[in-house]
Amino acid sequence: MANRIPEELIEKIRLDNDIVDVVSEYVQLKKQGRNYFGLCPFHGENTPSFSVAPEKQIYHCFGCGSGGNVLTFIMNIEGLDFIEAAQHLAKRSNTELPLMERSEESTPSEGANHEIRKAFDLLKKYYHHLLVNTKDGREGLEYLDDRGFTRDVIETFGLGYAQDSWESTTIFLKKRGYSLNKMTEAGILATRQDGEAVDRFRHRIMFPIWNYRGETIAFGGRVIGDDSPKYLNSPESPIFRKSQTLYGFHLARKAMRRESVAILFEGYVDVIAAWSAGVHNGVATLGTALTEEQAGILRRTVDTVIICYDGDDAGITASDRAAKLLQQVGCQVKVALLPESMDPDDYIRAYGAESFQTGVIGASVTYMSYKMRMLRRGKNLQEAGDRIQYIEEVLTEVANLSKAVEREHYLNQLADEFSMSLDTLKDEQRRIYYQLRKSKDNQSFQRDNKQQKPLLIQKKLLPAFHNAERYLLAHMFQDYLISEKVQERVGCSFNIDVHNAIAVMLYGYYEESDRLDIGDFMQRIEDEQIRNLVSDIAMLDVSEEVSDEALEDYIRLILNHPKWQEIQHIERELREAERLQDFEMAAQIAMKMHELKKQLKRSSL
Repeated sequence: MANRIPEELIEKIRLDNDIVDVVSEYVQLKKQGRNYFGLCPFHGENTPSFSVAPEKQIYHCFGCGSGGNVLTFIMNIEGLDFIEAAQHLAKRSNTELPLMERSEESTPSEGANHEIRKAFDLLKKYYHHLLVNTKDGREGLEYLDDRGFTRDVIETFGLGYAQDSWESTTIFLKKRGYSLNKMTEAGILATRQDGEAVDRFRHRIMFPIWNYRGETIAFGGRVIGDDSPKYLNSPESPIFRKSQTLYGFHLARKAMRRESVAILFEGYVDVIAAWSAGVHNGVATLGTALTEEQAGILRRTVDTVIICYDGDDAGITASDRAAKLLQQVGCQVKVALLPESMDPDDYIRAYGAESFQTGVIGASVTYMSYKMRMLRRGKNLQEAGDRIQYIEEVLTEVANLSKAVEREHYLNQLADEFSMSLDTLKDEQRRIYYQLRKSKDNQSFQRDNKQQKPLLIQKKLLPAFHNAERYLLAHMFQDYLISEKVQERVGCSFNIDVHNAIAVMLYGYYEESDRLDIGDFMQRIEDEQIRNLVSDIAMLDVSEEVSDEALEDYIRLILNHPKWQEIQHIERELREAERLQDFEMAAQIAMKMHELKKQLKRSSL
């Protein structure tokens, strides 16, 4: 599909979109040396192994092996085809592309998804128009005014209104040529018992739900009045997965990156209320508990997450579950405390924006401090039994803390509060720690370690000839003169088939240009595995200049490897001849092996 956009335009799009800037919109990057590192968005990890090279305009993950240029990244992170990724980046860099129809090569699902996206975008505008420009929407506007939603907030979040009708949206879509069956399958419409399509949302304030590009992919509807359900979300569809979506992410992303903090709310109304109160780094789950995918998205974006859930029992339970999941993916977790009967929206309307910013978000506590507060609930600490139970429960939580500084801090806090010996508390905490450690599933731990070791060994202990081929290719990437020399001396005699494939493509590239643009080179590689390997080799830390002696060493290792393999084969034949006591055959084999070793020795001089 790439040939539908002129090559020079593809090149302009790629060069106009700096890969560090683009990746930074999805991954929190930190500079280390010449490159940037962060948590890979393509597989779960707690230690950054995802590297972006600004000089080469490529990325590579040393964990899962994915790699490519800025177009590849957008295709993988957004699930787009090449044309869509190019259009996305062209829009980002204000580059005009020729008007293109969907290719005949597009799959039926791609065409259907495109229609669904268009329908959601059209309905967002339709519902918004009904809210702000029609008599039907007046009740909705009055409701939002009563809730303190300003016109600026209504515009920012694209709020709308669905009429109190079973057919308003259905007729609207039908007149514009949309398939009602497809709209029903996408969850935009619903069906009656007789199979007829009807409006899914009726007499509701409409909240567009976006993907991370800011495209509308679903709706949430808040009923006006006392009907139920109070809140209704679109069902999942080919373009909407609740577990992978955080409400308001595309709006909050800039503030989250600037502050390296995200505020996690339970619902979209809380996000909007917080935004109106000046808190612009808030996101929310969509009527479900926080998922591992959502936690991973937050971890790749920020270091710290402040959980701001309702102050009731359900909110406390949800906060605890979310905090544990966020800690598992490596986030620092804090909790903002609300009065028991309030949610964030209630608090802001009652006490105002400044109080919310300073008295709730600004006064958030560590997750451990939060747990200590929760453990106090229902206990009378003046009574010895409750006090001892509380201390034991806190020590159990302290024993699970990974940092010694944290453990010391909370033990000192306990000692001061209850006038106890710090040494006594430390002894008890150690006892609990070893008890917990003993009860863990050691077999599972050992099994996990065994599963990881082969990968580590494979990466660290490559044979000498294999490393020689990798480093020689890395130098060939940097200098066409080196590539010409290798082509003359080695040609297609690399011992690793995929290295041969890369070398052949490289020889061809240098026939067109005497300078390699690694991003452009990777753009020409259709095979994902080869492209990932190229990004891995291109990330090798090699000097820009290499001596003739070093190049000769690489080439000699590569060309001599088949001879060493032959010697190993002959050694096995020699051992077999000696075992059979065929001494004449053994002597002949030994002479052959001696001659091969002489050849190898001459080649190393």
